Amino acid sequence: MVILASGSPRRRELLTQAGIAFEVITSDADETPTKTVPAEIVMELSKRKGEDVYERLEREGRIDKAGETLIISADTLVFFKDERLGKPKDKADAFRMIKELSGDVHDVITGVTLAYVNQGQKKQVRFFEKTEVSVYDLTDEEIEAYIATGEPMDKAGAYAIQGFFGKYIKGINGEYANVVGLPIARLYHEIKKLGCKEALGRA
Repeated sequence: MVILASGSPRRRELLTQAGIAFEVITSDADETPTKTVPAEIVMELSKRKGEDVYERLEREGRIDKAGETLIISADTLVFFKDERLGKPKDKADAFRMIKELSGDVHDVITGVTLAYVNQGQKKQVRFFEKTEVSVYDLTDEEIEAYIATGEPMDKAGAYAIQGFFGKYIKGINGEYANVVGLPIARLYHEIKKLGCKEALGRA
C-alpha cells in the first residue's frame, strides 16, 4: 500500500506520471513551523503530515504488518531573500509577491518524508530538494493580467511554473518537478534505496 499524504493535484499527477500506484489520504496536521531555517521548515512540516496520516492508519488497523506500507508526505515553500512566501491572502498580496520575484532569483524548497513499514519494521527517511528559479522582469500590467487568471491564488509564491507563469521563467537550477511540488526523480531513487516493491512495481 502506497499513501500520498497530500491533496495536491500536482503531486498526484507527478506520482502517476512516475508509474506509482497510490491512494490519497490528506493530513490534518498543524502547519505552523517551529524551525526558522528554510530546509528545516519544509522537512519539519512534511514529517508532521506523514506522522499524522501514519497514526490515523495505525488507529484504523490499516498498516500492513505482513507486507509493505509507504506513506509519502511533502511540503513545498518559496523563499525570496530568506522571506517565506506562502499562498497569497488576496490579489494585493499576490501582486506584492510576484513583484518581488520579478527580475530576480528565488528558491523553491520541498521537504519529503517517507514512512516505510515492511514486515512490521518501520523506517523513516527525510530529505529536501532546492531549485533556484530565475524570473524575467514583469511589468505591472503583466502581473495584473496573470493574477486575473486566478492561477496564483492557491500557490506558494503566487505562481505555477507549469501554468500561465511558465512564459516568465528565465531558467532554473535544479529539478523542475520540485518547483511543481514534488522532486519526483529524487523521490524515486530514495524509494529504490528503501526497496519498496509496492511503489516500484509499475515504475
